[in-house]
Amino acid sequence: MSTPFMAIEWKENKIILLDQTALPVAENYIAYDSIAELIVAIQRLVVRGAPALGVTGAYGVVLAMDEAARKSLSADQLEKNINALRDARPTAVNLAWAVEKIRKHVASGRDAVMAAAQELASEDKQSSTDMGNIGAEWLINKLGAKPLTLLTHCNTGSLATTGTGTALGVIKEMHKRGYVKEVFADETRPLLQGSRLTAWELMKSEIPYRIEPDGAAAMAILSGRIDAALIGADRIAKNGDSANKIGSLSVALACHAAGIPFLVVAPESTVDRSIATGKEIHIEIRGDEELTHFKGLQVAPIGAKTFNPAFDVTPAEYISAVITEKQSYEIAKGETL
Repeated sequence: MSTPFMAIEWKENKIILLDQTALPVAENYIAYDSIAELIVAIQRLVVRGAPALGVTGAYGVVLAMDEAARKSLSADQLEKNINALRDARPTAVNLAWAVEKIRKHVASGRDAVMAAAQELASEDKQSSTDMGNIGAEWLINKLGAKPLTLLTHCNTGSLATTGTGTALGVIKEMHKRGYVKEVFADETRPLLQGSRLTAWELMKSEIPYRIEPDGAAAMAILSGRIDAALIGADRIAKNGDSANKIGSLSVALACHAAGIPFLVVAPESTVDRSIATGKEIHIEIRGDEELTHFKGLQVAPIGAKTFNPAFDVTPAEYISAVITEKQSYEIAKGETL
């Protein structure tokens, strides 16, 4: 399925990002040639989604080298800038993974770094296709070759990758094969990545969908409206525990109670085999204003305290399978990654 937009591109020695904070109202592309501005963009969620963050980090190392050459920065300052890029969003393992992978080529020069970044971007695009096929085959094998009603949380499509997507990539592949009846897209509070981004992608892909508030997901699942749920991941522990957008755990618990598949779809680079369980995953806590204000308008009492984790961790026992570009891991049967 063709994709008429790109979340990230390298063009004319700049990183071009589709500003996801402006969607679906406006389709704005912003060019970055400053590492400090790129880091702010990452933290502001101009670009988000684990694979897209990885590609951004890879090209970001090239950007840091170009800026260092342009401003005659020291090797130490270049190192600090690359470290700051790596640490811009701590839960998303792909960002740090990609930066560390690409920075190994810095000593070999700018051309070597650019070649490595381009290769990583190409591999990410192919991994979307592979995950889509493996995930579709898993669903068809478990549920039959028939139209399904699927639920997804947050955004895991072309906006989060350089290809068709992770979880949404599986849904797109199922649609291409004629096996999607409808998609329930959780709105994904507090930044509405589901209603703003996933619904926008589903519309562009001409896939039937409806938006539901996060609080309606459990009812939709337990009332028999949903055949399976698919989410992405920002970090997966060796045992299968998976960190994803806040609200994912609630979906997993409902699927477990209803006895329907709950799939985590992510590239192998999202699997952090250096940590045994999800208890070791650092969870990013975001600012109060994401909850107390909406588009600058105050919607909570002045001084209200918040609990605003960006992610939660779904224990492996509630995950049917983890789908990567290499294979499906039957987590429910005790397989580890």
